[in-house]
Amino acid sequence: MKTIWITGAGGLIGSYLVQSAPVFAPDATVRGLTRAVLDLSSTSAVRDEFRRQNPQLVIHCAALSKSPECEANPALARKVNVEATALLAELAAGIPLIFLSTDLVFDGRTGNYDESAPVNPLSVYAETKVAAEQIVLGNPRHTVLRLSLNGGTSPTGDRGFNELMRRAWQSGSLLRLFTDEFRSPMPAAVTARAIWDLAAHEEPGLYHLAGRERLSRWQIGQLLAARWPQLHPQIESARLKEYVGAPRAPDTSLNCAKVQKLLSFPLPGLTEWLSAHPGESF
Repeated sequence: MKTIWITGAGGLIGSYLVQSAPVFAPDATVRGLTRAVLDLSSTSAVRDEFRRQNPQLVIHCAALSKSPECEANPALARKVNVEATALLAELAAGIPLIFLSTDLVFDGRTGNYDESAPVNPLSVYAETKVAAEQIVLGNPRHTVLRLSLNGGTSPTGDRGFNELMRRAWQSGSLLRLFTDEFRSPMPAAVTARAIWDLAAHEEPGLYHLAGRERLSRWQIGQLLAARWPQLHPQIESARLKEYVGAPRAPDTSLNCAKVQKLLSFPLPGLTEWLSAHPGESF
């Protein structure tokens, strides 16, 4: 049986990949790797485990993904996001590897980015993802998937954009959301299905994988507020010019035409998906 490694199995997308594996990869032995199972910063342990298990596919979801943590500790961000990726890419040199990156590799000045657009990261997190992308794409058997905001139910309850909003409203907080910052949000369940689709195709390269709908933070907040009226959600519109802090990319919406040609289903917009799944936990 084919053995598949999924790193970051304790995170949002990694957990959805593990949960959906029996449906989309029924003939495979899937190893969901959390930090407790295998610390990717331990080079010798990773090498030993890779030799022992001999996976035929690696889906690398693990990352230090919260921008404030990356800004506060760039060395740790590089260790987790770049060095661990380089190690896995080396070990998986002769097999397919799928690496999850981010729309934040772009500066957000134009939006609707396709795979040919030049990157210009504005944060430490994005810089480490650009560096890792370059390593991964150095092998023609390997794949980089740039994702946007993902929502769903994570093991820790704080990885999806929807979970963060829900927590804030449950505590009675007012959310001030930008009307002029745009992303291409997508449910993690859809992202996982698409990743399994791509793994089956084995057509490596660089792809954008995100929702079909370009939405502002404010629009996303309105959609979720309507879904959870019982929380008495409080939202207020804001603009990026009012923001004080690390630079933010105003529009990192993604053009996913390239990946759509390979998928067995149409990528949905968030509005469409929420409407079609009214009773689903999100």
